Amino acid sequence: MTIHAATPCPLWRRLIALVYDLLIVVALVMVVGLLSQLATHGQLITTDTQTHIAWWYQPLQGLVVAAYFLASWRRGGQTVGMRPWRIRVLAADGSRVTWRQAVLRLIIAALPLLGLGLAPWLGQASALWVIGIAWAAWFGIGLFDPQRRALHDIAAGTFVAR
Repeated sequence: MTIHAATPCPLWRRLIALVYDLLIVVALVMVVGLLSQLATHGQLITTDTQTHIAWWYQPLQGLVVAAYFLASWRRGGQTVGMRPWRIRVLAADGSRVTWRQAVLRLIIAALPLLGLGLAPWLGQASALWVIGIAWAAWFGIGLFDPQRRALHDIAAGTFVAR
């Protein structure tokens, strides 16, 4: 099956699947938080005059969330959120995505999160707007692409099919 032989997934289905996946991501982050609190005997986050979070905590959360997406895309081409909508990520030739494609897709899709680094200068609300606008642009490209691919799909040589 080539990219032209599969039915491209409409943007609205992809976005609803992302909402489902957001619930999974929140649950994963909560479990990581609980296990981290237990491992540090409640000292993961400390407060005196300022709040201090262990240096390894946020990278650990990122790794766990990344592992969820990478394993899902590689294993069956679907995250939990994609299953009820019967959509899957495929390579351009219709085969399972490679590790290289999955990692590249993840990195490109997550790039707008770098906008969080702007929070000290712009404020948290403005930084979140920057991220939202960037993701709108990432997915908005799919409105003009014949295969309905978002920027991360184009860069990784993947597509989402129904």
